Amino acid sequence: MQIRIECGYRVGMSPRSVLISGGGVAGPTLAYWLARHGFQPTVVERSQGLRSSGNPVDVRGPALPVAEEMGIMPRLRDVATQATTMSVVDASGRQITRVAMPATRSAAGTREVELPRGDLAATLYEAARDDAEFLFDDTIVTLRQDEHGVDVTFDRAAPRRFDLVVGADGLHSTVRRLAFGPEPDFVRHMGVYVATMPLGDPVDHPHDVLMYNIPGRLVSIHPSRDHALAAFIFRGPAISGFDHRDTEQHKRIVTKAYAGAGWRVPELLERLQKTEDLYFDSVSQVRLPTWANGRIALLGDAASCVSLFGDGSSLAMAGAHTLAKALAAQTADHTGAFRRYETEHRTLVDPKQRNIGRAAGLLIPKTRLGIAARNLAARVWLSRR
Repeated sequence: MQIRIECGYRVGMSPRSVLISGGGVAGPTLAYWLARHGFQPTVVERSQGLRSSGNPVDVRGPALPVAEEMGIMPRLRDVATQATTMSVVDASGRQITRVAMPATRSAAGTREVELPRGDLAATLYEAARDDAEFLFDDTIVTLRQDEHGVDVTFDRAAPRRFDLVVGADGLHSTVRRLAFGPEPDFVRHMGVYVATMPLGDPVDHPHDVLMYNIPGRLVSIHPSRDHALAAFIFRGPAISGFDHRDTEQHKRIVTKAYAGAGWRVPELLERLQKTEDLYFDSVSQVRLPTWANGRIALLGDAASCVSLFGDGSSLAMAGAHTLAKALAAQTADHTGAFRRYETEHRTLVDPKQRNIGRAAGLLIPKTRLGIAARNLAARVWLSRR
């Protein structure tokens, strides 16, 4: 049978329709693999276009074979950052120690890749867009499922019916809220917040990530690929009235947290007040007893956020591949397919979630003594290599 593509649909066959909420990393990866297995994917994304903000991310471990099968590794290497070391500095900018970054080591027979999150998302979108429908600047408003499908209303587009719905829409997932319950039931604040912003400047040391600590606080400048990115990562309890979409509130929180800090912090705080591209959120963990409810399932951070310290992008890509494979193997049994995907992918996610506290302790020690001990351990480790 001859199959042709028109407006993102495969004409000449009747694949099962799947709505994917979220156009970041997990969503386009899932759309790509579902299309390869004969499904008809539609991706809805709240943003008007592809996002550019956020930390650099790694493609490593279980994501490497997925990227290789998609044929995108050459593109990922082209847009990779050039960072190879982390340099810890003191308040005067003097280097205390340097440590090689994990992404410079070999993994799974190839080299791991660190790249800006926006470039990873763009590459995945480009891989999927010819075989999937993308709806930008829109979001799901209601979901109503029955034995045979899911009726969906959108904020902007006309209502539609899909065979399945997958929420790949992040920590603050709309699909999870509508189909599983309110966010506080599943999201646990891990005592850390993170803010990132582009600096728009080239850097003097394009291979070094600069890190400055005071107790419970970290500031870093990452060279990224072309222009530097600043990050503020700090400890703090859950903030009453926190709104993850209120940028002015975020600027006030960060400014208060870093008042009186040294190094380049005063300059960076001035830039923070002027930036229009600020990412800020709680470092949180998402835990649900199950990732599926009828014909609706969750993927990526919406299902099992491991946040800043847990290889979120790599796990999202691996999970998307596993979910698509499970649905393809059990086309007539979505319940069994969702169960198979969850059973397999939890073996990757659960260990990462257990290690969040340890990673936070290394990155943002609570005390000056803890900072000194961390730095000493790094120097000893480096001297033994």
